Amino acid sequence: MDDDSATLAPAGQRCLAEDPGLGDPRLGDPGPGDPNLGDPNLGDPNLGDVVVSESQIRHRIAQLGAEITADYAGRPPLLVGVLKGAFMFMSDLARAIALPVEFDFMAVASYGSSTRTSGVVRIVKDLDTDLAGRHVLVVEDIVDSGLTLAFLLRNLAARHPASLAVCALLAKGPPSEQPELAYVGFHIPRDFVVGYGLDIAEKYRNVSSIRRYIGTVQA
Repeated sequence: MDDDSATLAPAGQRCLAEDPGLGDPRLGDPGPGDPNLGDPNLGDPNLGDVVVSESQIRHRIAQLGAEITADYAGRPPLLVGVLKGAFMFMSDLARAIALPVEFDFMAVASYGSSTRTSGVVRIVKDLDTDLAGRHVLVVEDIVDSGLTLAFLLRNLAARHPASLAVCALLAKGPPSEQPELAYVGFHIPRDFVVGYGLDIAEKYRNVSSIRRYIGTVQA
């Protein structure tokens, strides 16, 4: 997924704190270390600059896991992963949460171009779990326009969870233009990106960092 009656998490949106040791992914700075470490697509002409390095991803997920652990103490959340893009992020995030979390998955399809959604959405795979009375944390790979996410939240809220919040690895554009997100890994420019679960035509999901895609994109 590229990219409401239930209560959203009360915590404000959380983004990467400024840390000179990490660089600034919002400015495209990969920070220290080799940004191509473990990258099986090294040298691919369709891959541009590193937007978020592998080391930054690891560090930020550890921070998010600690925050979620503290916020959901005594009420372990049900993690709802949005397929396919969030599978890698959700796997690593879950291992960083020191609570007995549970898992379920949804898959949605948006009508539109390969890079832009129209907001018209259909559910391809629904949840197996009853959400009534559950604390639900939706795990997203990337939030762009927020149209698909808005549909998803309305659909899930109608199932009467005790609380409903979103944790997104990436959010494009300034926070003022995005839906309410309880947890955000990185704010990035509006470039088309791949890697760490994100794809184009099912390729590049296994790239270990988040990279700009500079190849041809079909409208």
